[in-house]
Amino acid sequence: MVKRRKKKKKSGSYGKGSSKKGRGAGSRGGRGAAGQGKKGMQKKMTKDGIHELGEKGFSSQTEQNGINLRDIDQRIESFVEQGLAEETDSGYVFHADEAGYEKILGSGKLTKEIEVHAEKFSSTAEKKIEEAGGEAVKVEE
Repeated sequence: MVKRRKKKKKSGSYGKGSSKKGRGAGSRGGRGAAGQGKKGMQKKMTKDGIHELGEKGFSSQTEQNGINLRDIDQRIESFVEQGLAEETDSGYVFHADEAGYEKILGSGKLTKEIEVHAEKFSSTAEKKIEEAGGEAVKVEE
């Protein structure tokens, strides 16, 4: 009598457990060129040749050191203590150049009357300073 070996049945799961788990694009990392995104040394061919990711975009011509009105309003007492601002009868006088700031930015609002001396002002900052009863004084560099 000849012994027959039993034929091993195929699981259909390829080592992924249930046969339903290995379906779909998610199990292989997406479709097509998905997942090639911004990684180190990534290159992409264009009609002009090789395009390195990260070449496009804006670059600042000159770096400016600015401060928002919100920060001036919140920290004016500490600026007075440090000698970077003065307290007057009508309000405060803030010297941005002495504090190390070139430009006054318009984010936030002023709750006190502050006369601000700086090289540059954004248009919204000038409006908000004057609306609060202060004055925007441009200082020559």
